[in-house]
Amino acid sequence: MNILVLVSGNGSNLQALIDAAKAGKLGPGSIVAVLSDRAGVYALERAKLAGIPVFTEVPNHNLAKDERRLELSNRILKICKACAIDLVIYAGFLSILKGDIIEAYAGRMINLHPALLPKFGGLGMYGERVHQAVIAAGEKESGCTVHLVDAGTDTGPILLQRKVPVLPGDTADSLAERIHHEEHIAIVEAAALMVKRFENKSWGII
Repeated sequence: MNILVLVSGNGSNLQALIDAAKAGKLGPGSIVAVLSDRAGVYALERAKLAGIPVFTEVPNHNLAKDERRLELSNRILKICKACAIDLVIYAGFLSILKGDIIEAYAGRMINLHPALLPKFGGLGMYGERVHQAVIAAGEKESGCTVHLVDAGTDTGPILLQRKVPVLPGDTADSLAERIHHEEHIAIVEAAALMVKRFENKSWGII
């Protein structure tokens, strides 16, 4: 089972997946490529150190937003086909994909979001913004969600969630750090779950 991991930053969740694959926790799942929408991010170095081929596909900001997203999505879909990708994992990937890739990988594309969806999801809800919004809303708990990707933003069926308390005096940074630990667990659990679905030929069944 060929896995493509999409990244945009440091890549700590990618590292969790790489370590899990090496430890046999993903069964027949193999990370065969890592793709970033930003040049020079450390996640690419993590992949190179693990001997995994990397791609950098930067959005074309000369295009209008919708056209830019579609053009990037089509480039990524070509890579998916060339690498015979079975499963696509967003691991801190900030670009929004649309068009044919969503249909081609329906039930085979998952995203990790740093909040307990359906709360605090949607356009503009990423990174520090999510944690600031959680604290501002007075929430008593937060966490992370892994869900199937659909044509919306953070709207696909939920695979699993992990929770943490929001503590008095928390900042966006301190809450993020607590959630990061759970993200590393959640992304591996979700990837293993998707591999099992692949083996059982039950894509998209919740």
